[in-house]
Amino acid sequence: MAYKGNRIGPAKFEKGQIKMMLAILPLILFMLLPIIFIICHAFKPMEELFACPPEFFVHRPTMQNFTSLMKASRTSNIPISRYVFNSLIITIATVIMSVIFSTMAAFSLSKLKYKGRDTLMQINQIALMFVPVAVMIPRFIVVTTLHLTDTYWAHILPIVAYPVALFLIKQFVDTVPNALIEAAYMDGATEFRVYVSVILPLIKPAIATGGIMIFQQVWINMETSNYYVNDEGLKNLAFYMNTIANLNNTVAGQGMAAAASLIMFLPQLLVFIILQNSVMNTMATSGIK
Repeated sequence: MAYKGNRIGPAKFEKGQIKMMLAILPLILFMLLPIIFIICHAFKPMEELFACPPEFFVHRPTMQNFTSLMKASRTSNIPISRYVFNSLIITIATVIMSVIFSTMAAFSLSKLKYKGRDTLMQINQIALMFVPVAVMIPRFIVVTTLHLTDTYWAHILPIVAYPVALFLIKQFVDTVPNALIEAAYMDGATEFRVYVSVILPLIKPAIATGGIMIFQQVWINMETSNYYVNDEGLKNLAFYMNTIANLNNTVAGQGMAAAASLIMFLPQLLVFIILQNSVMNTMATSGIK
């Protein structure tokens, strides 16, 4: 059986794979159903949206839902391109900052020894129990105290500290052999050098997985636009799409809501498709390193 680099599985097709493919095919089709429904639902004409019994597949696809959504966006004082730009800036900045801070904190909590390390990790584990609604008031107080309202930082900073990503990455850093780190220290490497040259290359799957989770959290986040930002020009795309759907919460508006849902879903699907190979292939070989 031939292997190529870090790729898992045979490099060429083998007859023995047919049984495995047939075994997992029903599961794959079942998991694809929600994605297919979201795509079909966005292209349904009005009579199919309200068909009884409901139709799963679209029979007469139309672009009318997207056309209506664009027409509704033109009535706004701020173009939809501004909301898209805001979401891109917020998402990219938050993902990068969160990944950097999470990996640094994971390295510190896993491999460095200092007083209070276990306490800090326990605090992060406790934070996993709190949903965003539970910490809404403390976050609002912090944002207003720091005078961050009506700025991009009001979107970014409340989500940079993501306990789930830190927990995931820390667990992965735990698997890095201490012998590698000790060897780096013996060669004269500083802690930052160890973090960059030893830790980061070995935890790429955890970084990719954490990045996906953070992206999903930021991309669909509407709380910051609702509570911390009053300037319409600084709100994100998720808030705008939700507003359009609510303002047109009529029979005719359901098509726009379906189109908006697809627009918000596609970037998440694209990011997952881009990163999933790295996650799966490296995860499977990480225990050998």
